[in-house]
Amino acid sequence: MHPVLFTIDWFENPISIHSYGVLIALGALSGFSYASFAAKKELEIDNQVMQGLARIIIIAAFVGGKVFYYFEDPEFYFSPPSNMLHNFRTGFVFYGSLLFVIPSVIWYVRKYKLPIMPMLDIVAIAGIIIHSFGRMGCFLAGCCYGKETTGPIFVEFTDAAAVAPINQHLHPTQLYSIALLLCIFIIVIMFKRHQRFQGQLFFIYIMLYALGRGVIEIFRGDIRRGFIIENVLSHSQLISLLLIGVMGFFYIKLQRKAPKASE
Repeated sequence: MHPVLFTIDWFENPISIHSYGVLIALGALSGFSYASFAAKKELEIDNQVMQGLARIIIIAAFVGGKVFYYFEDPEFYFSPPSNMLHNFRTGFVFYGSLLFVIPSVIWYVRKYKLPIMPMLDIVAIAGIIIHSFGRMGCFLAGCCYGKETTGPIFVEFTDAAAVAPINQHLHPTQLYSIALLLCIFIIVIMFKRHQRFQGQLFFIYIMLYALGRGVIEIFRGDIRRGFIIENVLSHSQLISLLLIGVMGFFYIKLQRKAPKASE
């Protein structure tokens, strides 16, 4: 679509402003704004504490996303290692960010003696917001693209700067993800109104996304992300299955301990 929003050519070396980075920044700002508001209103947590949490999340998300991205194709990125630097500003794996962020959030809230499960619920909604902006950034940049299709629903990238193949009809997997996240957001907000136990929103978000992501993977065309079983089970699908199992276990366990809803 539009990998580069605009270019500033006031200097000897022009500076390109990339759409992916702009959308990520907007998502982070929106997600942090919600998290700060909810934490202060629901848990009476100071904004300064939330700012510290935001910094931890940003660092963990960046490191985790890059680590998983490099290890999707280690032969390419580590031989030579300079390939890592060439792809340093772009290319992230959401599951890598997620798996680094969760323990980082738990460590931070335990350090400041904050309620873990309510904080995870707040982080879940903020995460959906940030994730949605991120997927729109993927769409504009052309990354995380889909397989070629002859169906009526497709997207065609024409900008040579796009990561996706140009001038081909591709499944709009980025838009599939945005639609999935919108549905999850609506479901989570509905559950929030009648929440039965703390942490419920977080577990619902992870399980629903993992389920939807496993399906969307079928239509993904960026094969560099890697497979456990070639063209059958991708890395992300395996992680999705593991997350559904682990989160489902804790969801059922906490649900059984929760007070029964009044009839």
